[in-house]
Amino acid sequence: MANRLVHAQSLYLRKHGHNPIDWWPWGSAAIAQARKDNKPIFLSIGYSSCHWCTVMEGEAFSDQAVADTMNQYFLPIKVDREERPDIDHIYIQAVQLLIGQAGWPLNVFLDPQDLAPFYGGTYFPLTPRYGRPGFLELLRAVRQRYDQGKDQVEMVKSQILEYLQSPGKGQSLSTLDKNMLDNGYRKATSILSYQGPGNCFPMIPYAQAVLQSSRLGAPLNTEHPAVQRGINLVLGGIFDHVAGGWHRYTVDPTWTVPHFEKMLYDNGLILEYISNLWSAGVQDDSLRRAVEKTVAWLGREMRSEAGYFYAAQDADNFVHAEDREPEEGRFYVWSDQELRQLLNDAELKGLEAAFDMETNGNFEGLTVLQRLQGGRLANGVESALDKLFTHRYGSPSELCLKFPPAVDAQQAKTMNWPGRIPPVTDTKMIVAWNSLMISGLARAAMVFQEPNYGKLATQCAEFILKSQWVNGQLYRLNYDGQVAVIAQAEDYALWIKALLDLHQMAVSLPGEVNPELWLIKAQEFQAVFDEHYWSITSQGYYATAAAASGDLLVRERPCEDNAIPSANGVALTNLVRLALLAGDLTYLERAERGLQAFGQIVQEAPQSCPGLITALDWWFHPIQVKTRPEILAQIAGQFFPTTVLQPATDIPAVALVCQGLTCQEPATSLETALEQLARYQS
Repeated sequence: MANRLVHAQSLYLRKHGHNPIDWWPWGSAAIAQARKDNKPIFLSIGYSSCHWCTVMEGEAFSDQAVADTMNQYFLPIKVDREERPDIDHIYIQAVQLLIGQAGWPLNVFLDPQDLAPFYGGTYFPLTPRYGRPGFLELLRAVRQRYDQGKDQVEMVKSQILEYLQSPGKGQSLSTLDKNMLDNGYRKATSILSYQGPGNCFPMIPYAQAVLQSSRLGAPLNTEHPAVQRGINLVLGGIFDHVAGGWHRYTVDPTWTVPHFEKMLYDNGLILEYISNLWSAGVQDDSLRRAVEKTVAWLGREMRSEAGYFYAAQDADNFVHAEDREPEEGRFYVWSDQELRQLLNDAELKGLEAAFDMETNGNFEGLTVLQRLQGGRLANGVESALDKLFTHRYGSPSELCLKFPPAVDAQQAKTMNWPGRIPPVTDTKMIVAWNSLMISGLARAAMVFQEPNYGKLATQCAEFILKSQWVNGQLYRLNYDGQVAVIAQAEDYALWIKALLDLHQMAVSLPGEVNPELWLIKAQEFQAVFDEHYWSITSQGYYATAAAASGDLLVRERPCEDNAIPSANGVALTNLVRLALLAGDLTYLERAERGLQAFGQIVQEAPQSCPGLITALDWWFHPIQVKTRPEILAQIAGQFFPTTVLQPATDIPAVALVCQGLTCQEPATSLETALEQLARYQS
């Protein structure tokens, strides 16, 4: 029997549309009903490609006894965290405070009157195991606590509310000190260098901060943590060596076995980071190959006909069409028998020489490919990888230029796939994530001088301009041509960054036209962002506009970086860039007020906010280069992280390098300009 979610736009919500639980989507109607019935709200948050979200849906949420208890004693609400990151961020902080850790699925019990949480956790099994209580028993215990332990419930709620509603981001500082920058970079380097047990995540906001700091300290070499992070990303099992694209993280400290979902945001961030590494002089062919393969994967599997990019691909896929449940990673891994059947002896030996391979595999008796070293792969190895590609997709890579997405489990099981059954693709368009990919492609186009990368970025941006600005508002999502959810701060911040990155690409790549369009659009969206999201009293940007914040427990100003850079870290960097490009010092003044507003957290907890540290770097070291377009192209491919480029035909020299508000003596040669740039970076 279907419930309210069966016709939801969100793939994640639709996955729960046939649960016996009487799910509600988040909104005023659900909250009003919970208050009317005096039922605590059971809030469950996840996303479509989340493995343990899928497990819990198939276990606890499909169980009739659980549903009967849930429907009688709770008001159950489902939220797609990719639709509403503002809701997710509030309650993930609460669960972190409650149990010391948090993740997805995120399951929280709320008082219906004030929406304050009083109990929560992550994955709960149907029956007790993994050291976790069975879900049915948990539901009964939580309802009993709500009814009979009011004092304890109120105490827990008050502690969480005090934490969430406190200034939280620290006090404003009247001055900004370069020691804050140095300390922030040291903390980021320490975090990126950590080599303990457990999962390995890309952590690109930290990696970018460490790479950006390299010009101020130790030079880049193979031991540098920023270089090591890049090498792990392009050689490790986190990268799909057969078909391109990065998985979300690995479950081990050796970067071998990934959690197999592929997220657009990770791939956009890593694409930009690997391009920056190359521009900084780390020019191993494994980096170029990873970029090329990932752009090919984007065009083949993640790009709509309209030009935007899909959100994610699942970790799980069906091995056989008749299977009831999918299995994790089977689209990507190889048995020893398969490899021996598909490859000849020379190809197999070449693969074994280039990749870490064992007869018993490294993942449940199967093999995740992980390279042993960098450099260019031998032709025979590339030939072997293409045979694996052909087996996976049903045709060779040079012919498989477009591979249709499986939009849900039913389609995955019923379509006549020429190779393996693929994982489900969540085809929704998210402005923030597409903006990250635009930035990644734009930077790759500049660094590798590949105009086709820039074309993909431009077409995606044109779609957002045409489709996501409706009746004076930017919308975060697009479902097959229908917009949904008013944009949040991360959408504005990352979109404005993408527009600025497109401007920089356009002024430095031969043949690009009308670069000023991107700068004009960046200023237009910045004006809207400032009007509706800037905090006049506290400074900095709220996560949501006032008009879209009515159903939130608190209205936050996000500054901590997670997998996605914080909205305020990106936004304050954008302001410095706009000040340089537009010649408008009001942008610089706003950037300073924002950095001062978050001054205490930058000073006392820089490990939480590498994005603010890099913004602070931009504020201390803003550089502008004006020169002829052909000279810009030569500078653009190098790593000058706090620099903006502008074309100029009226300067009496080769280039004019300006540091902040002071221009240096005109450079009479490219070499002199590069020397000035290097000198003024610190």
